Amino acid sequence: MPPGLVLPDRIALVLQGGGALGAYQGGVFQGLHEAGVAPGWLAGISIGAFNTAIIAGNPPARRVEALRTFWETISQPHVLPATTLGQEARLDGMGEDARAWLDSWEAWRALVEGQRGFYHPRAWFTGLPGSNPFEPGGPATASWYDTAPMIGTLERLVDFDRLNDGGIRVSVGAVNVATGNLEYFDNTRMRLDARHILASGALPPAFPAVEIDGQFYWDGGLVSNTPLSHVLSNARRDDTLVFQVDLWSARGDLPKNLLDVAERQKEIQYSSRTRMVTTMQRIDQHYRRLLRELLEALPAGERESNPWARHAADLACGNRISVIHLIYRERARIGHFKDYQFGRVALREHWRSGLVDVNRALAHPDWLRLPTGEDTFVTHDASAVEDTGEGAGA
Repeated sequence: MPPGLVLPDRIALVLQGGGALGAYQGGVFQGLHEAGVAPGWLAGISIGAFNTAIIAGNPPARRVEALRTFWETISQPHVLPATTLGQEARLDGMGEDARAWLDSWEAWRALVEGQRGFYHPRAWFTGLPGSNPFEPGGPATASWYDTAPMIGTLERLVDFDRLNDGGIRVSVGAVNVATGNLEYFDNTRMRLDARHILASGALPPAFPAVEIDGQFYWDGGLVSNTPLSHVLSNARRDDTLVFQVDLWSARGDLPKNLLDVAERQKEIQYSSRTRMVTTMQRIDQHYRRLLRELLEALPAGERESNPWARHAADLACGNRISVIHLIYRERARIGHFKDYQFGRVALREHWRSGLVDVNRALAHPDWLRLPTGEDTFVTHDASAVEDTGEGAGA
């Protein structure tokens, strides 16, 4: 970043859900860390919640290392050995056909074996209580896999005392199974532990619901796969710079077969209409600014005595918001199983892509400044930036 650039006091990092694609967010955070951009608010859904916990639950100097350890841990198959670093170096340059075979093989292993430190298949053949997901046993066992290993991984890699008291606001979203409502667990309102993080990523029917205070929760992506609207609705009086990191693109190719249909369905379902959220926020911001201008035209006595004027004052605002939007597109086309292909070669590619994309965005220091003039809400589509240095604002 250029010397003399002053960043806003509030910087938020918003992380979408997307399973194995979440390694891209690790690369994004590395780029922000190396540039000296320190978000004070982390909000995540599903795998974005896991990354959020790792970041907030470690001291600044160890956050990138902790993220790498997390992804190295969950990229290990549950039974067979993972590829070694030497094998990864040889596999990076493989041809398209060989790479397609490798991706399919790694996805198959994730389905059959599970991932070490994350989940493993339920052993139906044992006959033990809770081993058969088709038998009545409750929401905590009605799933294909058991995610108990992730509790241990989170408790090993996350200092929850630091997460709750370290000065970073943390918000993770999950869906209440009984009500169907999206709820946010926020460390400004409650103490968070590994259950809250796991609940945000409890995607059915693969993973079981997580019980918290007598309620059961599933993956927040069932309702909204990105917490951007939560951050924006709670930033009405604060100037805010938001880095929104999406793992699914709403735009894509027309499907040619049923496997393409499955992939395209996921992209549309989990992209969460980020554009719609930002458009609605821009309209909301416009009317709040309009209210403020109208209130300033009223005599001071009228503003204080009129109840409607006082109510309007609560709604009016003069804050400014800038959103830098990153969407993973470059190597996210592994296939319909890209969100559960946890092979190390793919994860290292995701990470590198995130680092490249955020560095390309940070090369535009004007994006890091808050908007000026009449427009108090702007977005910058970092995924549209080419190596020529030209960007697209929206």
